[in-house]
Amino acid sequence: MRPDTSFIKGIVPPIAIPLDENENFDEKRLRKHVDFVIDNGVSAILAFGSNGEFYMQEESEMKEILDVMIDQAADRVPVFMGIGAIRTSKCIRLAQMGLEHGAKAVSVLQPMFLKPSEDELYTHFATIADNIGGAPMLLYNNPGRVSYGISQAVVEKLAHEHENLVGMKDSSGDITQTEEFIRRNRDVGFKVMCGKDTLIYAGLCVGAVGSVCCMANFVPKMVCSIYDSFVAGDLKQALENQFRLNPIRLQMDKSSFPVATKDYANLLGLDLGAPYLPSKNSTKAQLEGLKAQLVDAGLIKVD
Repeated sequence: MRPDTSFIKGIVPPIAIPLDENENFDEKRLRKHVDFVIDNGVSAILAFGSNGEFYMQEESEMKEILDVMIDQAADRVPVFMGIGAIRTSKCIRLAQMGLEHGAKAVSVLQPMFLKPSEDELYTHFATIADNIGGAPMLLYNNPGRVSYGISQAVVEKLAHEHENLVGMKDSSGDITQTEEFIRRNRDVGFKVMCGKDTLIYAGLCVGAVGSVCCMANFVPKMVCSIYDSFVAGDLKQALENQFRLNPIRLQMDKSSFPVATKDYANLLGLDLGAPYLPSKNSTKAQLEGLKAQLVDAGLIKVD
């Protein structure tokens, strides 16, 4: 029996984690940030996405951070748990922990550093799906960060053979890939979310149910306006909202990943602070470029 997937939709920010000077997460600021994105219209939140710097956190920290997010969300929106471990057994352990602590679903990235065969990759995801008690699981396809993609064939086999493998986030940036993930698996209700902020509108047009967007950390209303206008049937306005968003997002690529999310948030007064070392906040010149985009969009005023 397939699990309920009605909650997998809309705009989902991968929550950026505010840190103190010792790189411990700041609970008070994290709670404030969770409230900020929920109050501004997001449909769910994702713990430990790429912009949540999951690759920097110990398991004990992840438990604490997840508990704070779930407590602060207080059932206003569902909380997804992102998993990016390499070892299959560790992914299972993290998924079980997240679900026991109240996550509504898990999202699993293909293993970094390795270059698995199709069979190995299928076995990795299938084994995780079979060991989480039937809870909803999404794939996370991010070839830009991992150096290889999850193939259409692997996704189709997983979607059709494992009832709780119910969807994916596709960050390939290839709209044909996204469209094919949808087309080949729509018969089983497989739900695809776009993973590129510049392609929210395009993804919705080909059947995506929403988008996981780093920009929803700092301009959630602007990001949600694309989805909200689209589902309301105002396609022209949805496209205009996408066009307004894109220059802000494209400027982020001039910084190292993933620091620009926190930099933009800081410029807007949200106080997300610095990333984990070795990452650093953007240079003065790049911060000026980010600020200029916010000024052009009318989000801040020139001093």
